Amino acid sequence: MTIRHFLTLNDISATELDLIINRAMQLKQERQQGIKHSTLEQKSLAMIFEKSSTRTRVSFEAGIAQLGGHALFLSPNDTQLGRGEPIDDSARVISSMVDLVMIRTFEHEKICTFANYSSVPVINALTDDFHPCQLLADIQTYTEHRGSPKGKTVAWVGDGNNMCHSYINAANLCDFQLRIACPPNFLPKAELTDHNPRVTLVSSVEEAIKDADWVVTDTWASMGQEDEKQARINAFKHYQVNEDLMKTAHPDAVFMHCLPAYRGMEISDTLLDSSYSVVWDEAENRLHAQKALMEFLLGAI
Repeated sequence: MTIRHFLTLNDISATELDLIINRAMQLKQERQQGIKHSTLEQKSLAMIFEKSSTRTRVSFEAGIAQLGGHALFLSPNDTQLGRGEPIDDSARVISSMVDLVMIRTFEHEKICTFANYSSVPVINALTDDFHPCQLLADIQTYTEHRGSPKGKTVAWVGDGNNMCHSYINAANLCDFQLRIACPPNFLPKAELTDHNPRVTLVSSVEEAIKDADWVVTDTWASMGQEDEKQARINAFKHYQVNEDLMKTAHPDAVFMHCLPAYRGMEISDTLLDSSYSVVWDEAENRLHAQKALMEFLLGAI
């Protein structure tokens, strides 16, 4: 069987995305009904973390356990990767002992190199350039609340970061229009936006959100950018999403944030708990979407 990796959303087709999302919603419903599964019984997932995590670790570790499998948590202090062993050597060894590898790291090139030498599927649980697992959860959440995102308008507000890049990939895969409002020095990678008919760079938050069906933002200073925090606060101070702006979106618009969120900064103090917010469902859906993804990569669906 051909090894399938999930390094960006570009690694799956639109049909395969629908399969994963539908399975995720089924798994969510069946968990609520107390139905148990053993589709990944005796399967092992190696979880390699070079960046710390809450939602990613809990969702993957709980997810494979709920499917009958087992997860191994590996930090840089626990492996030879943290001591300078070449990535290709580690990939060969680790993948010979497990069925799946999940990696959360900094440089996207690292995970690509690991995948090139891995004998099992590799999942990108976040790099500096992309965060595709979060997009599976976000697409599942929108589908649950509003139906298919095809033909909708999505507003991205804030940093042109890994989440923004994955939203660009999602726009191509799901056939929605993406409006991006970023400060001039924080734009997404030009190779993802130039000549892309589904992406529009706009000059203001107001322009991005007006009549949008789906509004998303992220923290202004991500992990590893702590020394830039004040400069970023200054650059992004006019990029807060709040209830007044949400009132200009489509009447059925939803708001998402991948968390952690900083109230009073990228969002108003009360937005997470407003009627616009589907953030708590979005966070939970990391569990269900990743369970479906692991099944997909191992041929269990």
